[in-house]
This record gives sequence, structure tokens and C-alpha cells, in this order.
Amino acid sequence: MAQKCVHQGCGKEYTDPEEVCRYHPGPPIFHEGQKGWKCCKPRVLTFEEFMTIPPCTEGKHSTTDLPPKIEKKEAADPALLAAAGTSTNLPPAPPRAPVATAPQHVPTPPPPAPESDDDDDSVEIPDGRMCRRKACGVSYKKGAGKREGEKCVHHPGAPIFHEGSKGYSCCKRRVLEFDQFMKIEGCTTKERHLFVGSGKKDGAGGGSADAGGGGEELLETVRHDFYQTPSAVIASFFLKKINKDAAKVEFQEQTLVLDLPTTDAPVPKRYKASVPLYGLVDPAKSTFKILGTKLEVSLAKADGNSWPVLRSDDRLTGEILQIGRAGRA
Repeated sequence: MAQKCVHQGCGKEYTDPEEVCRYHPGPPIFHEGQKGWKCCKPRVLTFEEFMTIPPCTEGKHSTTDLPPKIEKKEAADPALLAAAGTSTNLPPAPPRAPVATAPQHVPTPPPPAPESDDDDDSVEIPDGRMCRRKACGVSYKKGAGKREGEKCVHHPGAPIFHEGSKGYSCCKRRVLEFDQFMKIEGCTTKERHLFVGSGKKDGAGGGSADAGGGGEELLETVRHDFYQTPSAVIASFFLKKINKDAAKVEFQEQTLVLDLPTTDAPVPKRYKASVPLYGLVDPAKSTFKILGTKLEVSLAKADGNSWPVLRSDDRLTGEILQIGRAGRA
């Protein structure tokens, strides 16, 4: 009888208890918009990318997975403190004044990307391919016969993670733990599963460089950061396997236009964006270089002012960024 593995990142139905299980032993981490697993390093921005992070550990399947142990810090032994010459009779620290914080606006999650409602019959479905709809979890079994009578129970909305609660925008249920979130039953039913869709994701607009013969996956955002000198802002956009021959980077006075296809197989990715910059730049003096894991641009400042943020639509934190050269002692 087939059983379903409850290991995080696996979730497969299995009959052979000796079958290799690939999973994440650590808990998920969601911090400042980034998502990943404590047991490995990849960090992504979207929930869809998070769900595709490859498992980092091999073992055996399990139907009774145990939650990760919580590390507890033990109180210091007074005898050891005394031996080290540390007094245990220290006066209590003065209470810290509460820091006033303004309430932050929580943006409404974006709607899910448009997708075909059904599989293209001309596209072959790989054996074991999981249904692409959220919370369905059904895998395709080759040779199972006709697909009439399928029922796909899923969530059409976007995942919501806010102040510790987790759920979907399409229904009201909210839970606290990630494993409970993964078990929230779908609120919508379709007659067939979605294993491959149309075989491609259509991009918006025309005139962009062709990233390959088939379809491509459009990325809404990529992780970025920056630092600055008195004369330039150096920004990094993290995207692996950028196609150097097809990539386009255009510098404008206060906008950075990017068109970055990748060489991923079998479906390449593409990141297209017009980045509104905080300050004015000199396009003629600005440069870029494509590395193995990112695009790095050097934006020549037109006025030499400090940039508190990279994008003009980023929220100002109030942090003062100082630039300049350190004096000699």
C-alpha cells in the first residue's frame, strides 16, 4: 500500500521503504522578504521559487516526521562563574526605554501569475511530475490511462505570511506553523490537474531578445543589494546563468533598464525591469559586467550625493549612509 512521505521538500507517495528520500531536515526561514531553509543556503524572494529549492539531504521516507529540535541556551552555572572570577551579584540592568515604531503598511500580495487552465495534450508529461497548483500535491503516473475523473483540489490565491500567521489569499484559514500551512486543504476544485500547462509561460510585450526555441519563465523580481563610493553606486542583481550574448543593460539618467535572459535548461528564465533610481547618473560613464551568479552595474553619480536607497520607490529607513575617504592617523 502506498504511503505519503511527510518529510519537508519530499511529499512523495512510496511503496518501497528503502527508496531514497530527498528532503530538507531544517525548518523554513522567512525573513525580510527572503525565503529559504535553515539547513541550506539558497534564499529566494517568491514562494514559487522557495518551493523549487532542491532538497539538500538524502535519507529514508517517513510517515511520522519529527519537528526539528529547538536549541535551548542553558543558564550559566554560578559555581563556574565564581571560579572564573565573575560576580553573580551584579546590580540589575536599568530598564530600556521602549522604542516608538510607526505602524508599517503591509502590501497586498500580488495575484498569481496567469497560467493555462489545462495541460496541452501535445506536451509530454514526465513521470512523477507534481501538479503545479498550490497545495494539490498529486504526482503524475505514466501509463495510468485516461485522465478523466481527476479532481484537483488546490489554492488559486497567493500565500500570505504576516506577523507569524500563514495562509492563502483565496480563503480565510490561518495557521502558525509552516507544516500546518503545508497541510491546509485547497479551497477550489478543478476537473483536471495541471502538470505541464502549455509548456511555456508567455511573456508580456514584444521586441525582447529570444532566450531560446521554447518558452521561458518570466521573473517578477530578483534579489539585489548595493554599496557606494563618493562617485558611484555599485549594485548587484542576483541571477544565475545570465546569457551574456542576449542580455541588455541600458543606462538612462534616472532609470536602469534590464533584460536578462538565462541559459537554464530546459526552460530558460528572463528578468525584465525598468529600475527607477534614487539619484541621477551619468549614462556615458556607467558600466556593467555579468558574473556567474549576478549582474553588477556601476552607476556613475551625476551629482556626487549619497543614496540612502537604490530605487526611488524603496521605503526610506532613516539610516544615514556616509561616504568618503577615511582620514590618515
